[in-house]
Amino acid sequence: MLFSRFLESVVKIKHLELLGEESHAKMSPPYRLELADKMREKSETARRAGVMALFYPKTNDETYLVLILRKTYKGVHSGQVGFPGGKYEDEDENDLKETAIRETEEEVGVSRTHINVLKAMSPIYVPPSNFMVYPFVGISEEYLIFTKQDEEVEAVIEVKLSDFLSESNTLTTSVPTSLGVKVDVPAFKFNGHIVWGATAMMLGEIKDLLKIAL
Repeated sequence: MLFSRFLESVVKIKHLELLGEESHAKMSPPYRLELADKMREKSETARRAGVMALFYPKTNDETYLVLILRKTYKGVHSGQVGFPGGKYEDEDENDLKETAIRETEEEVGVSRTHINVLKAMSPIYVPPSNFMVYPFVGISEEYLIFTKQDEEVEAVIEVKLSDFLSESNTLTTSVPTSLGVKVDVPAFKFNGHIVWGATAMMLGEIKDLLKIAL
């Protein structure tokens, strides 16, 4: 989709009600349902993080979404695909939107002056890392050149909007969990990368809202 057309339509999401669990459930690993009550209790005292779903124009005015591939490290999210984002810091002054903007600056080198935050999406609890994650949809009208933060980001993944919205990129795959076993989960596949878990659930809500708006 041309970015000029995308800009005209995407503002509608400001006035749409969030779909929350209705959308999250479509991309939820099956074991989340079994842990629902326990997750609800833990989420009340979880650490907080903010992430950014940033859309922007690229070659030929096509619309893209940026994701990142995290570095391989000793941690539960090692080597996974996610949004630019990270944990809340005191400097964010109790504003998770500020967290998402700051982390996007740090991780992919996009200046905050180029980010217009349109909407806060439904937060989601991530049990393996005990984080309540607050996602935001942002727009940049600039042609972006990304500079990845080498300490945390293995690669920047640029996803064409048409690929994001296509049902052909939704699949079921087997993944290892923090419990040490493999399970079949719904996932997206973008540019050869598998996206599952909390990131896929957040993407699912964004995708559903965009399909209404566009």
